Amino acid sequence: MGTLIRNAIVMLLLMTALTGVVYPLAVTGLAQVLFPSQANGSLTVKDGQPAGSVLIGQPFSDPKYFWGRPSATMPQPGNGLSSTGSNLGPTNPALTDAVRQRIAALRAADPGNAAPVPVDLVTASGSGLDPDISPAAAAYQVPRVARVRGLGEAQVRAMVAAATTGRQFGILGEPRVNVLRLNMALDGR
Repeated sequence: MGTLIRNAIVMLLLMTALTGVVYPLAVTGLAQVLFPSQANGSLTVKDGQPAGSVLIGQPFSDPKYFWGRPSATMPQPGNGLSSTGSNLGPTNPALTDAVRQRIAALRAADPGNAAPVPVDLVTASGSGLDPDISPAAAAYQVPRVARVRGLGEAQVRAMVAAATTGRQFGILGEPRVNVLRLNMALDGR
């Protein structure tokens, strides 16, 4: 009986060391060597300081910037610790009211824009942290951003086109625009 208990304790300690220390260190080391940017959170740096991650939506409200999808993380938008969807179904009056308010805010920010508002500008993503918008959502915002920055719309449209990422392998997903990268490109121009 004593041998079985001793063997069980030795195995427990061995497996704890192997799976709790050796394996995580090996995986972390490989990630740092093979994928250093991703292993460190895909941070984007501006003026030597982290400006945000291209994997998590950043809250932009200044009219000179492109705006991302609404965040479902409350009370702080873009809070990765409270990632969740809104859990509001399509027939929920609270979702309808929130969408109406978001449309009104977009119309107030750009009263001359009569184009239909793309759905991804007024609805949160499944995680509530999506960093990308559709090319249609970016195109909707081009007149406002160009006007506020004093740029030509063609110039801003070219920047949106340059920031648009196509489908992965040509078939997976949809074309998208990373809002943080686009706004940083605008600031750096």
